[in-house]
Amino acid sequence: MRDKNETLWLLISIALAGFLSAVVLWLLEKAGFPPHTDFNVYRNSGENTLQSPTKFSLDVNKRIGAGEIKLIEKEDVNLERPEFREAKHRGIEAMAAGNYKQAVNHFQLALRFCYNAPETRIYLNNARIGNGKAHTIAVVAPTGSQPNAALDILRGVAQAQSEVNQAGGINGVPLRVKIANDDDRPAVAKQIASALVKNREVLAVVGHHTSTATLAALPIYDLGKLPLISGTSTAVKPANLSPYFFRTVPTAYVGGRALADYMLTRLNRRNVAVFFTPKSAYSESLKSEFVAAVSLGGGQVVAEFDLSNPAFSPAQSIEQAINQGAQAIMLSPDYEVLDKALQVLTVNNRRLFVLGDMGTMYSKTTLEVGAASAVGMVMAVAWHIEGDRTSEFTKRSRGLWKADVGWVTAMAYDATRAAIVAISRSPSRQGIQEVLSASDFVARGAAGEIRFLSSGVRNMPVQLVKVNRVNPSRSGTGYDFVPLK
Repeated sequence: MRDKNETLWLLISIALAGFLSAVVLWLLEKAGFPPHTDFNVYRNSGENTLQSPTKFSLDVNKRIGAGEIKLIEKEDVNLERPEFREAKHRGIEAMAAGNYKQAVNHFQLALRFCYNAPETRIYLNNARIGNGKAHTIAVVAPTGSQPNAALDILRGVAQAQSEVNQAGGINGVPLRVKIANDDDRPAVAKQIASALVKNREVLAVVGHHTSTATLAALPIYDLGKLPLISGTSTAVKPANLSPYFFRTVPTAYVGGRALADYMLTRLNRRNVAVFFTPKSAYSESLKSEFVAAVSLGGGQVVAEFDLSNPAFSPAQSIEQAINQGAQAIMLSPDYEVLDKALQVLTVNNRRLFVLGDMGTMYSKTTLEVGAASAVGMVMAVAWHIEGDRTSEFTKRSRGLWKADVGWVTAMAYDATRAAIVAISRSPSRQGIQEVLSASDFVARGAAGEIRFLSSGVRNMPVQLVKVNRVNPSRSGTGYDFVPLK
């Protein structure tokens, strides 16, 4: 009898412990923590390096700044010098103390040592405003976990802010920009969104970087009636979820169909194998749109591979795709599995024609790692710097950053330009939403006119690009993405 009682109490204790654990997790989720707190490591886009967990903080006050805190550890790994870091540090200290004239001098000095520094340029623009009247927007980017992507976003915002302020501001009032770091984490994105909604000075937000973070934060912006304009979220799913959500980038619906059409009509290939990440809103959306378009066009998806599967084998998957009759492969990874997608590209070695995703593989890393194996790969992208050689944006960006910029910078610039034009017509949250939603809204951006459909999606095509051998190359790798006519 005693053994039975002990067993009964043991079972009750286990059940009670499980119940309490579930309650704790539920409370943490309500407080904004992810249900599985993987704080141990997170990737740095472009380098796939692991960062120390001690650098991760849920303190929102340490994640939002207008010049008084540093959010980007390094703005340019090649050009940064000790003199730049010292001048920037002193500028941040001066901003925190309210010494705006000193801050201007320090930030100006910093930019002389490193001109390709968008966070510093935004802080300089803010320092020139000081505590004076200004229209304020925020930009949310993964400055800690994916600094390269964050810098691309900040360059677009910084350029638009610099141009409008140098031209006299928005109807005479300068534009102030707050920078927020969400590390591309849904739980943090929610907290950032809540803080920005509560700050009544913020009229609009540019961001977030990924579709996953955007989808997590969107209900909060909607509830707070704060316009969100994204230049990088392409997943179809967020469409029509909020009248306060707008995008200056084409969605996966456009990109997936463009890739399918190219494969079916230009390449005359019918059978394709798809590599994607099911848990990524971006990857899943592009894959779904591509598969639907292939099927509607008379083609067939002969195999699907989960790049995030621990048992995934690049070599075995390519052999399986070939055995099942694939004539082409479509790679749609997210940042977490980019390395596996590049392995597939290398193992394939041009045996099957390759179609690439809209953003993740459209990078210098693909050219460096893929090299000859990447030649011939076609992607449908939002913008290419050589797509319009007469573009004024391209001339100004090269003059400002002394280098070429990519599609993320261009789309972030367009998102900021849309906000600026809307603020000039009606400088309130509700007013901006109404202006952007109007059928006659139009603004000029890096990729031409900015107009939004009723879904909040920008009405624009994609640009097809192809990897070619080029000597000399803009990328410095011997290979470049070249626009297709």
